[in-house]
Amino acid sequence: MSEENLYKICIGSGKLIPTKGITKVITLKEITPLIGKKIGDIIDGGLIGFKDYKFKITGGCDMAGIPMRYDLHGPGKKRILVGKGVGFKPKRKGMRKRKMMRGNEITDSIKLINMTVVEMGKTKLFEESETQKTPESKSKSKTKSKTK
Repeated sequence: MSEENLYKICIGSGKLIPTKGITKVITLKEITPLIGKKIGDIIDGGLIGFKDYKFKITGGCDMAGIPMRYDLHGPGKKRILVGKGVGFKPKRKGMRKRKMMRGNEITDSIKLINMTVVEMGKTKLFEESETQKTPESKSKSKTKSKTK
């Protein structure tokens, strides 16, 4: 498949299970039910293959890395003056800059969608597989003896 038709969904656990998350790669046919949804909307997990789950859309970005902004309405790109928040971290106090941002509506040009779990289902979503398990952490406190 070409990379133009592949999309990523990053699912974070939110406050339910801290520091857990998964990424799922889906095709254009699977993302079609999400087109038209906005940041903050709660969707059924069955739309993306996770039955009995509910997810909240928290953001996303397009192929060029331009982030979606929750307070910018509509599906298109706009250059807005931002002082802080999503997509801009000022280097000095009071600094503002004109940045390119995407609206809060999901279109087919959005390549990455961020979500958090609102309601857990019966199956385990954040279970580690054998390939994801990390080996036991080795102690790094090795003492070196100096000889003179």
